[in-house]
Amino acid sequence: MRKLVTGILGCLMLLFATGLNAQDAEAVPEVKPVDVKVQFNYSLDDLKAEADGADEGEPGMVMGTVVKTYGDGTTNETNAFFYVTKEGDGKYSGVSYKDADAFFTTSNVFMMFCAVLVFIMHLGFATLETGLTRAKNTVNILFKNVSIVAIATIVYGIIGFNLMYPCGEWIAEGWFPKFVPGLAPEGQMGADYADGGYTYWTDFLFQAMFAAATASIVSGAVCERIKLGSFLIFCTIFAGIVYPILGAAKWGGGFLDAKGFADLAGSTLVHSVGGWGALAGAIVLGPRIGKYVNGKSVAIMGHNMPMATIGAMLLWFGWFGFNSGSQLNADPEATSQIMVSTLLSSCAGVIGAMIISWGVQKKPDLSMILNGALAGLVGITAGADDIAGFTAVWVGLIAGILVVFAVLAIDSAKIDDPVGAISVHLVCGIWGTLACGIFGSADFGVQFLGVAYYALAFPAALVIFFVLKMTIGVRVEEEEEIEGLDIGEHGMEAYSGFQIFSNQ
Repeated sequence: MRKLVTGILGCLMLLFATGLNAQDAEAVPEVKPVDVKVQFNYSLDDLKAEADGADEGEPGMVMGTVVKTYGDGTTNETNAFFYVTKEGDGKYSGVSYKDADAFFTTSNVFMMFCAVLVFIMHLGFATLETGLTRAKNTVNILFKNVSIVAIATIVYGIIGFNLMYPCGEWIAEGWFPKFVPGLAPEGQMGADYADGGYTYWTDFLFQAMFAAATASIVSGAVCERIKLGSFLIFCTIFAGIVYPILGAAKWGGGFLDAKGFADLAGSTLVHSVGGWGALAGAIVLGPRIGKYVNGKSVAIMGHNMPMATIGAMLLWFGWFGFNSGSQLNADPEATSQIMVSTLLSSCAGVIGAMIISWGVQKKPDLSMILNGALAGLVGITAGADDIAGFTAVWVGLIAGILVVFAVLAIDSAKIDDPVGAISVHLVCGIWGTLACGIFGSADFGVQFLGVAYYALAFPAALVIFFVLKMTIGVRVEEEEEIEGLDIGEHGMEAYSGFQIFSNQ
């Protein structure tokens, strides 16, 4: 009986609650917009002028406001982007608009997420380099890669960011930016900053990760014999001064940008610049002890291939943010195309490196296909926004082939690069830049000019390394190199109780 009464009461309460909900729904009818008024602060002539100044087939854009008037007399204002496209013969397409506030929020969150993905790449650099080198230098390599992120971020904030993005402030117009120290975010946090894509802080966050990545590239080519202090001084100057000044020519609105030079995410600005620095460091330092004996190259095997594989895959993972974030907004069509092009090129890089290395070395080489993946990624980085679909496969395939021959050629030249950083980042960075003029819509001559200009990173890095060599020295003592930099530089072991230091 108690259960029956309880059930009846429960049903009555449910019916009562349902009735209340129905009454509430009837009491508050839905208010729908009955009129939409569009207001913006530009005349139609101004909007047409924006369309005239845009690239062919691309819409011109202005910022405005959409005012919605509702049936009860209330209004709602929303910031919006207004677009109009020039169609030729003095005709223009109709004005269209999209919600700027929602786009700003989505794009800003997307950009921050991409910055975090680029940050994760530094763990990839650290583990790849560690795995491809010897156990006795593990602590030293990990120390360098953690320090690079910290030092590069701070010095880029103090010096580099405003050098790279001078906002029209030049000592030599388009060539040499004016130095303004520190960060100045005042008034640059809303949807009116950077075409409504993100805030000033997000801009710095994303770009600082690129500066750190440029310095990290150098680490792999000079590892196992460079003095820690000398390397960190080099990174401070290279990431804080050299990289930003060179980068301003394109990303800061300098002379290469005016010429239409294409480099979405840095095949040249990041990877070839880092690769030129790596080449300079490897030349000044000379090869590791035991690398070249009686004129012949001796393989010095990495101690942990699983760790190297994890590092390469982490870099691959982070690269989706590296490239798609460089779109600088969350436009769904553009970012999805960039990610697919990135994936296809990297996969083709693996296949290209696999076929060539297997054929040349007669054995399938894991380290070669890891570098093949990275080669494909570097190769597509400049043109992932322009080279779509399976065209990206050709870019990655050629990059994967190039990286194998580059590794062999650099080794034959007796330039000791323990992880293949020069082959991956310099050679394939140059290839990716030129590929924009072969497979994409960029002018090949302008792309070649950009490659030549960014080669200035080589003499700049050479001077820095040479000055360090003449003053505080750049290479550790022979005894310390043989024993391992973990003991000599840090007084600790990575694998305490398991490590043997007799290996060279």
